[in-house]
Amino acid sequence: MSGPHARGGPRDALAPALRDVRAVVFDTDGVITDSASVHAAAWKRAFDARLRADPPADPAQRRPFDERDDYLRHVDGRSRLDGAAAFLAARGADASDAAVRQVAADKERLFTRRLAEGGVDAYPGTVRLVRALRAAGVPRAAASASRHAGELLARAGVLDLFDVLVDGGEAARLGLAGKPRPDLFLEAVRRLGAPAGQAAVMEDALAGVEAGRAGGFALVVGVDRTGGADTGERLLRHGADMVVRDLAELCARGGPT
Repeated sequence: MSGPHARGGPRDALAPALRDVRAVVFDTDGVITDSASVHAAAWKRAFDARLRADPPADPAQRRPFDERDDYLRHVDGRSRLDGAAAFLAARGADASDAAVRQVAADKERLFTRRLAEGGVDAYPGTVRLVRALRAAGVPRAAASASRHAGELLARAGVLDLFDVLVDGGEAARLGLAGKPRPDLFLEAVRRLGAPAGQAAVMEDALAGVEAGRAGGFALVVGVDRTGGADTGERLLRHGADMVVRDLAELCARGGPT
């Protein structure tokens, strides 16, 4: 027997959970690149300024944006407009179209400025897994609600490791619904030529694991970068089949068996 499924072949470098998948879709921010913290910081500045300028009626809802909890609950994995609307509505603030667009524009300006000051790095564990998948002949896609995904991946030096990129610009062009709807992931796996039922999704956002589950993917892996007390449990409740702290755990050597 020869080929990637042969005993001692390239697929043996993958953890058992991945050895039968035909394609893998990776979220970008927080999964491939260490950019989620940059997004969260930009959101904090934009939201905090909005809460000060136009505070909610309930004083308890005027507290500053939390870069961990509020980010994960309301904006991580979503488009800028969807994330802005979700957070403002959750705080009982003005969530009109004009208010949402203003906050989203402020966040974009802040994020773009930070990006211009310096790039972001790719997580070594993710790079290790992506290279192992490539060696095993498993097609790989990067997906993101952000229009900056291609730039982030290129700056991190990993864009060429992926066969397909579906970013926020493509999502807007195709009219794809945002997470927790599975449209973005389904378009990515369609371009890889594999059915969702035989593919895997790697996600760090609650809305993202919900999207993977809603899309009928064979395996939804939650990536818990925060190490919070309940982050892993929340990822599982929202649709992850398993949770890892680093994607290197899905490589056979030194990972789960």
